[in-house]
Amino acid sequence: NMLDFVFAVDDSVTWHMMNLLKNRSHYSFLKVLGPKHISSVQSYGAGIYYNTLVPCNGRMIKYGVISTDTLIDDLLHWKTLYVAGRLQKPVKILTQNENSKLQAALVSNLKCAVTAAFLMLPESFSEEDLYMQIAGLSYSGDFRMIIGEDRSKVQNIVKPNVPHFQKLYSNILQDCPQVVYKHHLGRMEASIDKSPEGQFAQLMALPRTLQQKITSLVDPPGKNRDVEEILMQVAHDPDCGFVVHQGRQRSV
Repeated sequence: NMLDFVFAVDDSVTWHMMNLLKNRSHYSFLKVLGPKHISSVQSYGAGIYYNTLVPCNGRMIKYGVISTDTLIDDLLHWKTLYVAGRLQKPVKILTQNENSKLQAALVSNLKCAVTAAFLMLPESFSEEDLYMQIAGLSYSGDFRMIIGEDRSKVQNIVKPNVPHFQKLYSNILQDCPQVVYKHHLGRMEASIDKSPEGQFAQLMALPRTLQQKITSLVDPPGKNRDVEEILMQVAHDPDCGFVVHQGRQRSV
């Protein structure tokens, strides 16, 4: 019902200044405070400022504005998983400049999504199971999934969009030794290494913020062990996937 845009901009103050001149009615009362104040509000929370309920070409849209640096940081480290989570699902990229850091961060985000999903899935699973787990990464821990949002939202995202998920993740999955494409059967088969060594390698590949959330769950106050030591302990835990799930909930 609502078309959702996100604009990544290099200079938020200048962008809001120009947008206020063209589309002042899109803004709330903050417009009277000017572009600098709007940009400072944008820096809180997930680092994105939204104008909502904007009529455009006969339908309603909303659009968020995020600085390119904040976007890259979330893609690499999952500080909030707000925009990084959206970009783990199929989206339409309308235009993109040749920012090599952003390009690398977009790929890193997808690779980490696959790694986190592998840790939370059983040893064997279907392609749809994988996409369901990936699509759910940014919803677990989101209060909207308890109050007001459709509980089947993740399923509704994945089931009609499996071909789009395949296109988004095909290059990454083809490079995964754990994944085998059975082209003659038209499906993917996966067998994940659930040994402590295999899980430790995957835990070490997770984004920094998620590693920190996991270590805060496991490490008692005052111990001050290093992250690598704690993640090795988690890798040996039969409930490793559940610990990752809890850490992810704390990140969202």
